[in-house]
Amino acid sequence: MYPRQQVVQQLEARKGGYFYFEIPAAFVETLTRQRKTRLICTLDQHLTYPCGLNHLGNGDYFIILSKSNLKQLNKDLGSLVELSLVEDPNPLGVEIPEVLQVLLEQDTMLKRKFESLTDGKKRGIIHQMNRIKNMDLQISRAQKLILEMG
Repeated sequence: MYPRQQVVQQLEARKGGYFYFEIPAAFVETLTRQRKTRLICTLDQHLTYPCGLNHLGNGDYFIILSKSNLKQLNKDLGSLVELSLVEDPNPLGVEIPEVLQVLLEQDTMLKRKFESLTDGKKRGIIHQMNRIKNMDLQISRAQKLILEMG
């Protein structure tokens, strides 16, 4: 667990301009999957969201704080926030949709390709599927993406 007061910082525009919290490399080294660990972030004991680690460039890491989450907390750049981090028990950080689970159970070749993808690519496929409401379109999009990436 990582309870700590943190100051809201912002990357320079050429690096994305994201609001973020700096996470020391020493903490990341204690995590099960180290820099690949997905985390659950809780801010001011009020707002909770899943997140991942990004390289800061100086050996340390950062997690992104969205503008909408910053607004929800009624905080600004430079504000002090109580930050709590715990490892997400789901290594992907997202639930696999039932449609995708069934598809992978029925197609072993597709399942092998999906399992060979990086966690980030798997999450990308899941996020794209979640945006589509039509089940048939979800299936065809998932098949296409897995085959293209695998």
